[in-house]
Formats: sequence, structure tokens, C-alpha cells
Amino acid sequence: MSDKEQMQNLIARRAAQELKGPCIVNLGIGIPTLVSKFIDDEKVFFHTENGLLGVADVEEDKMDPNLVNAGKLPVGESIGASFFNSAESFAMIRGGHIDVAILGVLQVDQSGEIANWAVPGKNIMGVGGAMDLLVGAKKVIVTMTHTNKEGKSKILRECTYPITSTRSVDMIITELAVFEVVEKQLKLIELMPGVSIEEVRGKTEANFIY
Repeated sequence: MSDKEQMQNLIARRAAQELKGPCIVNLGIGIPTLVSKFIDDEKVFFHTENGLLGVADVEEDKMDPNLVNAGKLPVGESIGASFFNSAESFAMIRGGHIDVAILGVLQVDQSGEIANWAVPGKNIMGVGGAMDLLVGAKKVIVTMTHTNKEGKSKILRECTYPITSTRSVDMIITELAVFEVVEKQLKLIELMPGVSIEEVRGKTEANFIY
């Protein structure tokens, strides 16, 4: 397993610790899709906004090209899974029926607002369900790398990319630390194994308390 894969699994495993059933969880694209690997609670039900409740992992020889998640990745269906159209799926989100949304992001600011759908000057990746999930999900967890490919902080005083919603997320999990957002302020609640507070300070542009 590569260093990148180990880092992504570290983040996903920590996010999985936040999930206690019974709950309905929507997993975003990227690191969030790995979270299901670390869940053995049968009362945690995974939802994808393209129309499936009861998303499960699938072995390669059993993949169905017509059965994918919102990120176009092959998925399986758990016993008792339900299929529905996109309108019904988004009605679930907007109606407050998603307990937890786990999102990947490009940037997050010190008040917990995120940017995860567009990079200025580049082709728009697509909004997807993120805007709706930020409004409708009861709890929102961000899973992300602490810095970008250039080594610059992705946890900023203010996002430089278009924000996704004015609703602040509830928790941010990176390979270095775990933050909670308390009254529009970042609070460091946990350091990842082998990480020092000095390293987190040096790689975090945003202000935070601990």
C-alpha cells in the first residue's frame, strides 16, 4: 500500500469512528468512499444521491456496470436495499433524513465553511449533492488532506474558491488532526499518531483553539 493510500485510510478510519447506528450516511467522492471499509455496524446505512439506500462494497467479479455511486464507482447492494430516482433521493436530503454526510473538500475556512465544487479558471467539476447535503444533513464531517500538492494549507482563514454553502461543517478530519467547529471557530480536539501541535500550527493557515 502506498503512502497516499495509507494516509487516506487513516483519515477514513477515523471518520468511521464517528458513525454509530442506527443512522443514514451519505458518502462523498474521494476519501469518504473509503469509510465504509471500516464499518461493521449493520445499523449504519449508506446512501448515494443517485438513488440507492443500502450501498455496500462489491467484489470485482460481481460488479454490475449499471450499479454505481454518485462518483461513478461500482457498488453493491446490502440486504433490504432500496432504489429510487434522483428526485426522491434529494427529497430525502432536503427533508432532513440524512443523519451524517461525509464530504471531501478543496478548502475549508476557520469558520467551517467549505469550498468543494469549483476551481477558478478550470472546468467546473460539478456541484453534485454537496450544497443540498450541507443544508439538509444533520451532521457534516469533512475528510481531507491537510495540505495541497504544493504543501500549502487547505485549512484557511478564508476560502479563495467559491464556497459551497454558508452552513459550517461540524468536524474536519485530516492526516494530521481532528477539528470540531464550535460557534464558527475551529477547535483542535485530537492529534493523529506521531503528529505534534507544532506541525499542525505550521501547516494550518486558519486560526484555531485547543
